[in-house]
Amino acid sequence: MKKFLLLVLSLLIMGCGFKPMFSGQDTDIYVEPISGINGIELRNALWAKFGGQREPGAKYTLQVDLSSPNTQYKAIEQTGDAAWQEISLTAKYTLMCDGKQIASGTEMAAESYTFVRYLVASNASYNNAVKNTIGVLAEKISARAITATYKQSHQPQNDDKK
Repeated sequence: MKKFLLLVLSLLIMGCGFKPMFSGQDTDIYVEPISGINGIELRNALWAKFGGQREPGAKYTLQVDLSSPNTQYKAIEQTGDAAWQEISLTAKYTLMCDGKQIASGTEMAAESYTFVRYLVASNASYNNAVKNTIGVLAEKISARAITATYKQSHQPQNDDKK
């Protein structure tokens, strides 16, 4: 019964002309180098979202300026030691199409992690939080960039020939 309902729902959606925005979308986006170790990780994550690495001559160019990680104490024990911290990263981005800016903005992501007295465990916890935060930033920036490229490619073309 579930399969039948899923089939009927699929046919109804297909019949209404619904088409997912990301389906078949050419994401010819070149991501310029981003400084720092975290910048390299963010660039790799963005490439994964865009379907792979592109050459500098791509139709779209994405420039990203990534801030250094900001750490805040979130929980203090009675001894005065920190037990919980939050890492946040901010990325400013600009998307260009043939030398013209079509989108820009700032995205922020944060994640909390446990801060313990053991150095190895603390470092692992911190590194995981940074990695997860970079993943969230990549998700946010790629969604905005793909949306902008979709809008750009579906704008009515002005015919200057008169």
